[in-house]
Amino acid sequence: MVFVIYTCCNVKEFTWSYKRIYRIYKESELNLRIKPRKRLARDKPVALVVPLGTNQIRSIDFMHDQLADGRSIRLFNVIDDFNREAFDIEVDFSLLAPRVIRALDQIIAWRGKLSVIRADNGPELIGGLLLAWAAEQHIHIQHFQPGKLQQNAHI
Repeated sequence: MVFVIYTCCNVKEFTWSYKRIYRIYKESELNLRIKPRKRLARDKPVALVVPLGTNQIRSIDFMHDQLADGRSIRLFNVIDDFNREAFDIEVDFSLLAPRVIRALDQIIAWRGKLSVIRADNGPELIGGLLLAWAAEQHIHIQHFQPGKLQQNAHI
């Protein structure tokens, strides 16, 4: 076998055997197989329960947007799942759990108590403060299945 190596001004020819090339290839650890990533086995999405009337199930979620000057704003939305009525849209630069709880308390005072709140698995919605408030109010927070983006699109 003849190998040609081109350098800046010279051309060099080497006669190496394929066994020598393979030995160098193995010593350089170029023969290691790249293992493909294992895919996570995901369950099929569970069908969401359709409410039979208003004030049974509400969905909450956050949205992000940006102002013309580059500052980021957050929007907190509360929607009734039966008639798709938007109860509240809170807008601010930072929306923490106490502000979310205050908005939910105002909606409960205005529209009455509910039994289920649907939410995604965002950090504000899985925190201990919101879960403690829901347990105190006897409201079940139903989180979407992780990795099931179609359920989050429901909101």
